[in-house]
Amino acid sequence: MALKTFNPTSAGRRHLIQVDRSGLYKGKPVKSLVEGQNKNGGRGNTGRITSRRKGGGHKTAYRLIDFKRTKMDMTATVERLEYDPNRTGFIALIKYEDGTLSYILAPQRLAAGDTVVSGQNVDVKPGNAMPMGNMPVGTIIHNIETKPGKGGALARSAGGYAMLAGRDQGYVIIKLKSGETRMLPAACMATVGAVSNPDHVNEIVGKAGRMRWLGKRPVSRGIARNPVDHPNGGRTNGGKHWATPWGKPTKGKKTRTNKSTQKFIVRSRHDRKKSS
Repeated sequence: MALKTFNPTSAGRRHLIQVDRSGLYKGKPVKSLVEGQNKNGGRGNTGRITSRRKGGGHKTAYRLIDFKRTKMDMTATVERLEYDPNRTGFIALIKYEDGTLSYILAPQRLAAGDTVVSGQNVDVKPGNAMPMGNMPVGTIIHNIETKPGKGGALARSAGGYAMLAGRDQGYVIIKLKSGETRMLPAACMATVGAVSNPDHVNEIVGKAGRMRWLGKRPVSRGIARNPVDHPNGGRTNGGKHWATPWGKPTKGKKTRTNKSTQKFIVRSRHDRKKSS
């Protein structure tokens, strides 16, 4: 997909850069593969805001994506590629030999008419899914499970991928784009290739209204507030470290609490490379 620029007919279009989606399907999604979703404006079950700066946004229908790929050894044909308003990457509609339709994350270099299959030992080509223990070392993968049968959880956004770096006694070692190297059970499924739409990082929104269409409300910086409203308020920062409105440290403060899987992290993404 190429990038698309616009003539500066307005301030909002002057710097606007979007991904050219002219090659995608322009109709509505398959009705049996979508469901409605309610908006909560960032509020939890008590009615209080638990995630700030959310609200509004265009109405969207949720596309049911097959993250598990459990239909083994049955070839499916890619019917078309579609835009999904709920994610940054594109999705692909596939049709199995028995006539079943399904949505999957579209990898790069996948086109309408191609065939994909999932199984224990299948060809290593984009769109095919298999256990990571059966893949060659060095394979680029996405939609990676963290527990067998749970469904893909890692490397699912636009341009995302990981590399299979090795094997070790029933586990595989993968290297993520963040720099983290970790171990996962070899029975976990993953899909070959990198997620589509890698040019998403080059998009420029162009105007604040487009962010409101996405359901993102304005952000007021802490240092721009008054001292009564924020610990970093008053323009001087008060000699304090950057903090949340409630005084908790931020910008570099480690918040990881899942210590039960700490032993599977071979190299943290926070580790600096040692200079030789």
